Amino acid sequence: MRDVLEDLIGWWQAGETVGMGTVVATWRSAPRPAGASMLVGPDGTAVGSVSGGCVEGAVYEEAKDVVESGVPTLERYGVSDDDAFAVGLTCGGILDVFVEPVSRESFPELGEIAESVGRHEPVAVVTCVAGPEDRVGRRLVVWPDRSSGTLGLQRLDDAVADDARGMLAAGRTGMLHVGHDGERRGDELSLFVNAFAPAARMVVFGAIDFAAAVARVGAFLGYRVTVCDARPVFATPKRFPDAHEVVVEWPHRYLQAEVDAGRIDERTVLCVLTHDPKFDVPLLEVALRLPVAYVGAMGSRRTHEERLVRLEEAGLSKEELARLSSPIGLDLGARTPEETAISIAAEVIAGRWGGSGERLTGTEGPIHRTAER
Repeated sequence: MRDVLEDLIGWWQAGETVGMGTVVATWRSAPRPAGASMLVGPDGTAVGSVSGGCVEGAVYEEAKDVVESGVPTLERYGVSDDDAFAVGLTCGGILDVFVEPVSRESFPELGEIAESVGRHEPVAVVTCVAGPEDRVGRRLVVWPDRSSGTLGLQRLDDAVADDARGMLAAGRTGMLHVGHDGERRGDELSLFVNAFAPAARMVVFGAIDFAAAVARVGAFLGYRVTVCDARPVFATPKRFPDAHEVVVEWPHRYLQAEVDAGRIDERTVLCVLTHDPKFDVPLLEVALRLPVAYVGAMGSRRTHEERLVRLEEAGLSKEELARLSSPIGLDLGARTPEETAISIAAEVIAGRWGGSGERLTGTEGPIHRTAER
């Protein structure tokens, strides 16, 4: 829903009813992830995408129908569906799409959700997408410290809020299956948790030309990018216009301060481009002991070997050193800062989704992996 929120809130504030289709589950090579949404506005305008073009026509018609009837529906599209050929899902995947009418009456919390997203505050929207008729379409909105709405029963709300907060902390969107009263071993209710966590962070250490390219690509991928360097003459917003913030501080001090403030999590990407032992070693001593998504360091193979010796002398274990991606990036034959940034981004993406980095033409099996590492 995040990708269509601006249009959705505009129609909602105007008192209009909008048809919204949201991908709630995918299997195999479905082209769009859970949480992707498509709107059909009161004037027939289509906004957003649920499949990259494969089933938009079918979802468009379904969205118009639910606005007319007021009854939400869960639809499955894919190769196992008898209507797969008719709706044109040629990419070999399966996706479940929950289609519902959205208005001030059906979704009174939307305004507060939009405000939280705009302020980068974490919030999760839990929607019952399958179950008894009186439960389908009910919503519970969960913040770290409060909740709003109801799924129909207080015990259910309490149990689901706990699980939703766990998913929100991890930045994970997906399905929960619980019993009528929230029993975790039950499956009578299918609940979709759409987690609007703040954007994952990418922290780039070293105010060099390669850092500018990495910041640009990181922002393009949706990360909130920070560039950090101890040298004020180089660490300036003008040199890094694509970074969300530029910080002048010793890298290891800055990283430790961010950890202490709770602003580094398991989704964080750390790119060490300082290429100087007096910065690299104390920084990596901190970074390699953190449960973050990625730690990469720039340098030649000789630099890498010398760096490993210094880190071993500093007391890091073999397991901690094994987490270091160095030399940083995948082997793309990169030469320029921009090409190097692409190779770093490719390694980050491969690590996130469990990709091999090989050419797809030489591999078999699903193209789009479904389990995030």
